[in-house]
Amino acid sequence: MSYRIVGVIGGMGPAATVHFMSRVLDLTPAASDQDHLRLIVDNNSGVLDRNAAVAGNGPSPAPVLAGMARGLQRAGAEMLVMPCNTAHAFAGAIVAASDLPFVDLIEATTNEAVAHQASRVGVLAADGCLQAGLYQHAFARRHVAPVLLELRAQARFMALLHAIKAGDRGADVRAGMQTLAADLVAAGAQALVAGCTEVPLVLGAEDVSVPLTDSLDALARATIAAAGRTP
Repeated sequence: MSYRIVGVIGGMGPAATVHFMSRVLDLTPAASDQDHLRLIVDNNSGVLDRNAAVAGNGPSPAPVLAGMARGLQRAGAEMLVMPCNTAHAFAGAIVAASDLPFVDLIEATTNEAVAHQASRVGVLAADGCLQAGLYQHAFARRHVAPVLLELRAQARFMALLHAIKAGDRGADVRAGMQTLAADLVAAGAQALVAGCTEVPLVLGAEDVSVPLTDSLDALARATIAAAGRTP
């Protein structure tokens, strides 16, 4: 049986892309090598800063993302995914650049989060993702209220995010992320979303007191399904 070839618009950041590939592998029902999906990956760490672009402080990464989409299609991809939450602020450029189906990470994650039937969902996400309103709009369409960190806590989140991107996944970073997750629960969140693909590298379901939706796992499951497998 053949499955769609998956083109991965990656590198944002590189470790998150590799982890996404690992989760696709782990979640695919397979008894042999041939049962797994073919992934064509552009792990392009040179994609321009998404947070700066959303804030109006830097150039848009949209042309680079569109070029990656076209390159993956030329390489044989039959569908596209992008394991970066904030970059979905520029997803329109990807859709316009290619006629391939695009699996939306924000939609996949939000769909899984609302399955917990929580009326208030805490979102751990980067500044650009929040400034673009990606999860706020997605949850509003589903009549769910997002719970966000207050400004100083959000600044701590960004500091932790940069530490993870720099390769630090140590105890202090993990404890810091757990504290921020607990802050959202204390603010009324009945469930949580790891809305940045670096968050699952240091925070798991066992670290929080409410259901946690991992955006990388949500995208992995949606990718497997869209490619023609049942995760």
